[in-house]
Amino acid sequence: MPNAFHLIGFSGLENIYGWISIPFCFMFFTSFAGNGLILHVICRDYKLHQPMFLFLSTLAVTDILFSMSTSPSVLSIFLFHHHNIQSQVCLLQMSFIHVLSIAESSLLAAMAYDRCVAICHPLRYTAILTNSLVAKFILVSVIRGTLFLPTVSSLQFLPYCKGNVLSHSYCLHQDVMKLACDGTNTFNIIYGFTVIICTVIVDMILIVLSYILIIRAVLDVTSRLDQYKLFNTCVSHLCAVGMFYVPMVGLSVVHRFQIQVSPVFINFIANSYVLVPPMLNPIIYSMKNRQIREIFCEILHLKKIPW
Repeated sequence: MPNAFHLIGFSGLENIYGWISIPFCFMFFTSFAGNGLILHVICRDYKLHQPMFLFLSTLAVTDILFSMSTSPSVLSIFLFHHHNIQSQVCLLQMSFIHVLSIAESSLLAAMAYDRCVAICHPLRYTAILTNSLVAKFILVSVIRGTLFLPTVSSLQFLPYCKGNVLSHSYCLHQDVMKLACDGTNTFNIIYGFTVIICTVIVDMILIVLSYILIIRAVLDVTSRLDQYKLFNTCVSHLCAVGMFYVPMVGLSVVHRFQIQVSPVFINFIANSYVLVPPMLNPIIYSMKNRQIREIFCEILHLKKIPW
């Protein structure tokens, strides 16, 4: 393995890195501040110690760790033009990114199940989704994330014949793996693909099935207003799902099938994957959830927003 890897960043835009760093710093700050506030609000109010909010607090922790693991390399490129990253640091960053990605995917699937039970079986909600079951869901999410670690660890033992230049502002498994000599990464390809199918693909299927049941339950309600109110409780989760899976799938497709597109576009997708969900999740959930919004207003000494 090379002693260090070279992170490209936005190739060809080096002259405006100073300007690019401004929105990046803002997005990372918003991610830390927003998710930190979500955690503070849920921890301080005992009324929010319910399944949906416990999932949300775990999602906030995941997003904070996600930002912590990616911000050093991303900001060092745009603020200091420092493109090199030591191979062991690269592996560590890669481990965090992929473990947290799978864990977040599992959490989104669990949150879909939470919405499904709340809408399809409202009277049995507290009996089905106990805090004990929520804790088990969270533990399983973490364990599933660690399944990817063997593929990351095995990268350090591969011979590399194709240089040390990576396509993004951080280390990604697919990006490092393609630098290995041909025919030496069979284990990574097979095992990594199997883990993705058993985790992320299964989670996406479970989310789709949950929303099929939700839509059926909503359509059974006769009142249009009640239908709107029921489905409105899912909007935040649907936004979180879209922001997480769209860039993830786009990035995977580009690397898996070696699609030739603009490097700037690839890096836009890659940075959207690590920046957008952690930044927007707390904003969307605080806007759409009345209880969180009211406590935010109390903390910031603002008037309560009626919507």
